[in-house]
Amino acid sequence: MPTKIVVDASALAAVLFGEPEGPKVAEQLGDSALVTPTLFSYEIANICWKKLRRHPEKRAALLEGYSFLGRMEIEEVEVSVPEALLLADRENLTVYDASYLWLSRKLGVELVTLDSDLNAAAAWPVGV
Repeated sequence: MPTKIVVDASALAAVLFGEPEGPKVAEQLGDSALVTPTLFSYEIANICWKKLRRHPEKRAALLEGYSFLGRMEIEEVEVSVPEALLLADRENLTVYDASYLWLSRKLGVELVTLDSDLNAAAAWPVGV
């Protein structure tokens, strides 16, 4: 059974949309079982929407990258919003980012992110 990894939208977007950090993230993820909070789908769609607005000339490639998401097996897990709120306050993160950290800590697995603040908070495992 593959190892579970919590992956945030910044990291998977790098893979899906061919960003420079994409190959490094893909290597980190390997053949792991990917887990995300339920808000993940909205975050990825929003990232794609922003890229479509900024780079209309890349529309086909961006939508193709986004469509790849539908072929990936990603387990979406409901997060305790009250606990994510407290974690966000304690770690000085957005509640969105704290939901990834909360899930990572709850499952006791690695968090893959390109967000420096979230990465720093994840480096210090503290009880959920």
